Amino acid sequence: MSAQIAAVAVFCGSRFGNLPAYREAAEAMGAGLARAGIHLIYGGGYVGLMGAVADAAIAAGGTVTGIIPEFLEAREVMHRGITTLVVTTSMHTRKQRMFADADAFAILPGGFGTFDEMMEIITWKQLQLHAKPILIVNVANWAAPAIAMLDAAVAQGFASPEARALVRVVPDVPAALAAIAGTERSTMEKEGSVARL
Repeated sequence: MSAQIAAVAVFCGSRFGNLPAYREAAEAMGAGLARAGIHLIYGGGYVGLMGAVADAAIAAGGTVTGIIPEFLEAREVMHRGITTLVVTTSMHTRKQRMFADADAFAILPGGFGTFDEMMEIITWKQLQLHAKPILIVNVANWAAPAIAMLDAAVAQGFASPEARALVRVVPDVPAALAAIAGTERSTMEKEGSVARL
């Protein structure tokens, strides 16, 4: 395990999506992080892929911190069975806490909220507010439109190739876990460096 990656924030959907592969990936991510001794940080919900990743981590003996704003208690159903549940006053403080506590970020299938978290953490890295690895886990090609959007921003002159290189796309959970665990440490360290844009 890469010494600097002790906790990973996983961004993912509060729904399961249309393909069984999405839930399977969330469960594999939670269990894989637990087996590697890496702490899971996620959005604190009990439903959808968020609940699946947390449940799998707990079942595999891992530790989990869920961070959820109080107004989402009813909608996403706070997960009472995790190691630590942090209730924040707003979405902004939720995301700030997830960012502060994580050493790396893995983006699994999700909807608008997941896209929001993904773009914010990429933008913060572009602005040199952090140098933490960011992985888009492209399970069953779910992220193809989002990846195309990032590439289009470069092609249209709105972002630099260096900015695009701040986020890495991997095809599945095993590839993500291999990178997080340090078997591809040199690549992660290169991508974790702060680009001068």
